[in-house]
Amino acid sequence: MRRTHPEGHGPVRYGPPLPDQGLPVLPELRSVLAAAADRAHAEPSGGGPALLDAACAYWSRRGLPAAHDRVAAAPGAPALLLALTGALGGDVLVPRPCAAWWAPQVRLLGRSVFHVATPAECGGLPDPYALLETVRRVRAEGGEPRLLVLSVADDPTATVAPPEVVHETVEAAVGEGLHIVSDETWRDTLHGPHDTVLLSPAEMLPEEVTVLTDLAGAFLPQGWPAAVARFPDTDSGVGLRARVLDVLTVLGARVAEPVAAAAAFALDEPAAITERLTAAVHLHARVAAAAHHAVVGAGALARPPQAGRHLYVDLGPLRSALGAHGVGDAQDLEDFLTARLGMPAPGGHRFGDDLASLRVRLGTGPLLGATDEERAECLTSPSPLELPQVQRALALLGSAFGDLRDDAQRWEPPR
Repeated sequence: MRRTHPEGHGPVRYGPPLPDQGLPVLPELRSVLAAAADRAHAEPSGGGPALLDAACAYWSRRGLPAAHDRVAAAPGAPALLLALTGALGGDVLVPRPCAAWWAPQVRLLGRSVFHVATPAECGGLPDPYALLETVRRVRAEGGEPRLLVLSVADDPTATVAPPEVVHETVEAAVGEGLHIVSDETWRDTLHGPHDTVLLSPAEMLPEEVTVLTDLAGAFLPQGWPAAVARFPDTDSGVGLRARVLDVLTVLGARVAEPVAAAAAFALDEPAAITERLTAAVHLHARVAAAAHHAVVGAGALARPPQAGRHLYVDLGPLRSALGAHGVGDAQDLEDFLTARLGMPAPGGHRFGDDLASLRVRLGTGPLLGATDEERAECLTSPSPLELPQVQRALALLGSAFGDLRDDAQRWEPPR
């Protein structure tokens, strides 16, 4: 079924692409969840003491001290962002592209979302000059921008914002009176942790930044919803947390006790968690680099992935070849590549990009195999790229993009 895109960019078919399976659940996490399975009640609104203790310790180890009255938990980051938006009021600015779940939470409250172009160096945060221009235009048109959501380790673009760009953007936002929500879900998945500097906006201006971390990403399986937020250590931060807890209470958004136990265990970062995370990051980094080589070699555009488990690809240079397959926009491209690759290939329109732009996000998870056994084998193999299931997946990816490159060359007009 085709319907009008929410931002008026044209027709779009709704409905999720194929599911993106993750790595097998860590046995220690499964044991913690099972041990707490008889706890039938949910945590208090905002999280119980053990989960909040673990969250405070997690952030303190990263140079962001926190206390119970500055931290809150919820069953997933979408619930926290919804509560933050409701508590702050006003309109919201986000980079283009951005995580697929940000804008729907804002629109659910009837608030306006304004996408701002990103700088050339990275995704995840707006270009500071474009941000200033957008804020002033929105105000001139009667809007009330109050909140900027950004991500220094970005989904969907898999880039890490350079510290100097973070400084410029955060200073511009605070100068315009915006509160900043920094989504740091993927901060612990840097592909080159010794070569990449990640600067949290909360390290710069802790009085103006709320940090949001969805644990169902790097630390927990996708089906175990838990997220934590760290509020500014100011009187206004205390007030903001109180209003957020009010919204979470009204929504009944409380973390289930078994999931809370698993989340607290993960945030304490015992050896089992850190070793699995290190192995997973190394695995996804190698597969992402191989996928990047394949798509760029075919003439598509993509920034080198630096964090997370995705690759954001612009197939604009292959538009003529795609047109021969009936692909004219990002939804068509999603349908075409999902069928061709047999894996999720959500179009850029799902992340706030223009429907007319031929962009997709590719995940590294589906390239690891179709079963838990195959994906587990990837984690323990010293040469995962040489495993048959990974070789097949990368070969199919390379073939699909290579065919488009060859088609595009045939469609080039003679000089």
